[in-house]
Amino acid sequence: MEIVVPDAYRHLFDQESHAPVVKIPAEVLRQTAKPIERVTNRHKFLAENMVKIMRQARGIGIAAPQVGVSERLIVVQPDSQPIILYNPEILEMEGSQIGEEGCLSIPGLYGDVERAAWLKVKGLDRKGRESTWEMEGMAARVVLHEVDHLDGVLFTDKVDAATLHWRLPDEEDE
Repeated sequence: MEIVVPDAYRHLFDQESHAPVVKIPAEVLRQTAKPIERVTNRHKFLAENMVKIMRQARGIGIAAPQVGVSERLIVVQPDSQPIILYNPEILEMEGSQIGEEGCLSIPGLYGDVERAAWLKVKGLDRKGRESTWEMEGMAARVVLHEVDHLDGVLFTDKVDAATLHWRLPDEEDE
């Protein structure tokens, strides 16, 4: 799906140093990210930086390609504490939920996406140890959205096109 950004939203797509999230149509967003062979200090620094960028952008998840790094790393924070997952792999999924999604790489565009209601995911935790997490509801939605980024898939590839709409990110807080 080609995304045409309305003039009123173009300012959200400016690449600025204080807003380092990569925006469409950057090629890195459509690439399959490379696995991380071993979690190094560089990866740990990248993950912590991603947490800061995600919070600054008022997001609840971010994938390494969204900061210009084509490696399999995501950060999700659907609740109070961020979860860092290196090489996340979905093991199981169950149920279905439909909910509105947006994306830090496509600011201002929102629409309904169907996702699994529950999942089991494995990956390496922030210390590089293999771990497994079970998540449901919003947490499952965010993990699936971010794992899609690692495979070059955007929410607009899965959205119910009839529900797509533009709104300024601050409008939802009013």
